[in-house]
Amino acid sequence: MSRPPIGAHVSVAGGLATAFPRGADLGCEALQVFVKNASQWRGKPLAPADVEAFRVAHAAAAPLPLVAHGAYLINLCAVDPAILERSRAGLADELGRCAALGVSALVVHPGAHLGAGEAAGLAAIAQSIDAVLAAMPGDMGARLLLEQTAGQGSVLGWRLEQLAEIRRQLAAPAAVGFCLDTCHAFAAGYDLRTAAAVEDFLAEVDRHLGLAAVGCVHLNDSTGELGSRKDRHAPIGEGTIGREGFRRLLAEPCLADVPMILETPLGDDEQGHARDLATLRELRG
Repeated sequence: MSRPPIGAHVSVAGGLATAFPRGADLGCEALQVFVKNASQWRGKPLAPADVEAFRVAHAAAAPLPLVAHGAYLINLCAVDPAILERSRAGLADELGRCAALGVSALVVHPGAHLGAGEAAGLAAIAQSIDAVLAAMPGDMGARLLLEQTAGQGSVLGWRLEQLAEIRRQLAAPAAVGFCLDTCHAFAAGYDLRTAAAVEDFLAEVDRHLGLAAVGCVHLNDSTGELGSRKDRHAPIGEGTIGREGFRRLLAEPCLADVPMILETPLGDDEQGHARDLATLRELRG
């Protein structure tokens, strides 16, 4: 029986290609990286030598599913026109970087409506995605994955119905997929503490989004309670979700080829990912 590739979000400090030896040290079967500084609007242009080094290192590590996470500043339904323009430009820039580097998917938070209302926000997100994708080359290669959020404040995308509505309004819905996050889902009110609860959640995902549209899963336990709407990650099995939900998720046949990525705390000794990967391997069997 095939098993999902598990890995972690790793640093690219010292150069993008450094992600691969870091991942290898952890025994990662999948990786997530930033392709630019995630806390800044602009990043320095990719140097051809860095692109080549990254591609060579990735080829040497193959097969290794690789995704990127978009900048946190991006808000695809920003009410300030200047921020909206910068968000769209930032998304286009990161998709272009992914294409240049050979990264197959870019995970992005949909955005926060900041008082404009849910309906207006969802429509604005779809319009932003349409505008960005329409301007990208047809052979771009990097797929956009909208991440389910925890629903803090006016952030959208915490309910599966919201993600489905964004896709419904897209000009090319098949071009966009989804990233599930266990901490976010739990904070949004989807119980994941037992095998039966995970099965119910996956049935909801399939009904609203289709499991085939899931391109990445973030594996994070939660410090907050069910429905807390708080995005606070905890080590696997040490939060309010616990171990059994992760065991069931790792056994789902429909997700067997989907990269599952840790974003859990590193801890004071920076060994958090190593410990959590060991836990996931045990749970995966």
